[in-house]
Amino acid sequence: MNARHSTDVDALAEVLGDRFGQRLRLDEPLAAHTTLRVGGPADLWLTAATLDELIEAMCIAWQHQVATFVLGSGANLLVSDLGVRGLVVQNRCQGVTLPEGEPTDEASDPPRTVVESGVILPSLAHRLARQGLSGLEWAVGVPGTVGGAVVNNAGAHGSYTADCLVRAELYSQRHSRREWRSVNWFEYGYRSSRLKQSGTRQAGERAEQFVVLQAELALSRKSPAEIENRMAAYTQRRRATQPPGASIGSMFKNPPGDYAGRLIEAADLKGVQIGGAQISPVHANFFVNQAQASASDFVALIELARQTVKARFDVDLELEIERIGDWGNEQPVAHT
Repeated sequence: MNARHSTDVDALAEVLGDRFGQRLRLDEPLAAHTTLRVGGPADLWLTAATLDELIEAMCIAWQHQVATFVLGSGANLLVSDLGVRGLVVQNRCQGVTLPEGEPTDEASDPPRTVVESGVILPSLAHRLARQGLSGLEWAVGVPGTVGGAVVNNAGAHGSYTADCLVRAELYSQRHSRREWRSVNWFEYGYRSSRLKQSGTRQAGERAEQFVVLQAELALSRKSPAEIENRMAAYTQRRRATQPPGASIGSMFKNPPGDYAGRLIEAADLKGVQIGGAQISPVHANFFVNQAQASASDFVALIELARQTVKARFDVDLELEIERIGDWGNEQPVAHT
């Protein structure tokens, strides 16, 4: 038994170890698995390569009443320095079913593709482009996964996941089954969804827990060259306006009628640094890891930006990123 783990976690580790062998890791540092390069250890860490493995691992953890978190590319996450209690499952389910037909077959029905939730968005955008399939060009610079896009309604350049999503397959803990849900079920808004908000609950009941398995996307047919040219323009724009290096992406949502980056810059915070965390001199809504930053460095910088913008402009900035893990004396961040 590990002294830093709960008895439930130790019991789960024994079961998962028997099932998955050395693929199960204890106290895996999460800094190596996030784009920001910060974060303490996960009690238990397991990589799922198939949807069946993903479902099995989650179900076993739920049976042991251990908290779980599904991690894709590690983008859009600020992980506590103390790490994450329970089980973190790295989603590497990356199957893609492409539609039939030739890339130039414009007379055919609008093509659709089914992709598993661990597929990386930029890789998918390029793969679709080679097939003459348009609709995901915006994702070429979004370092997330399909599952994360479904949960967060990810988007860029005026397009969003909701624009191309037909339906998604979820695994429901409450019903212990796989089920497809249409795009309307997700109640999408700006960087929000039914899954991201509070889950599905009835009076007096705990929020239902879901795992995103697959997504069906509606596309259109265009020439590969046209699609690649559009993605190249998006890439060029991103490189000109966003900082390189270890970043978490956009830190705050844009408030109605304004931009978070503009407000932070107008508050004279561009380039400000706390510890190893810096508000980028290139784009003020991007916070970067300059030199071995800690999660607490970023929390301090977040609060500085929030308080200063509130005092100067009476605008409340809302986080776009997700904070997960054990935050000690702070309000604990729930993960299912």
